[in-house]
Amino acid sequence: MRIEWWILILVYFVSTGILFFIPKQKIRLAVVAFLFKQIITFLIGLVVVELGWLEYPIRLFPSINRASFTFEFYAFPVICALFNTRYPNNRSAPIILSYYVLFCSVMTVVEVMIEKYTELITYVHWEWYFTWISLFITFYLSRLFCLWFFLNEKAIYFNEE
Repeated sequence: MRIEWWILILVYFVSTGILFFIPKQKIRLAVVAFLFKQIITFLIGLVVVELGWLEYPIRLFPSINRASFTFEFYAFPVICALFNTRYPNNRSAPIILSYYVLFCSVMTVVEVMIEKYTELITYVHWEWYFTWISLFITFYLSRLFCLWFFLNEKAIYFNEE
């Protein structure tokens, strides 16, 4: 079996393992963040692939879709669920900005390494900073959506008393 398939299997195991770090009292928040991010990343992923900016030579369901089901439909949404449930509420702006930068940077570095050393993703008309910017925007949008969705339950999900 090629290394790319082992990486895809590892991504599923690691992503599923991340779900165990979500506090029980914030499961509803995690589900909303997961589903919202899933919609955004899957649609953006389809557009980017159809425009020819990215290619996924090795992927699940190649006869159905040219986007990466693993990353855009599972891994990124799981990380977004973790992002929202562990968000540093009631902290200073520099700490919150650092939180966004940390998540976006780690995910971008991993994607660049995967692009460079495997055939899971190929940048055609794409650069690493497009990934970073799109991650930042989608994390921000997911945060806004979760705040709006749980507007009447802020004290429970966002540590506001």
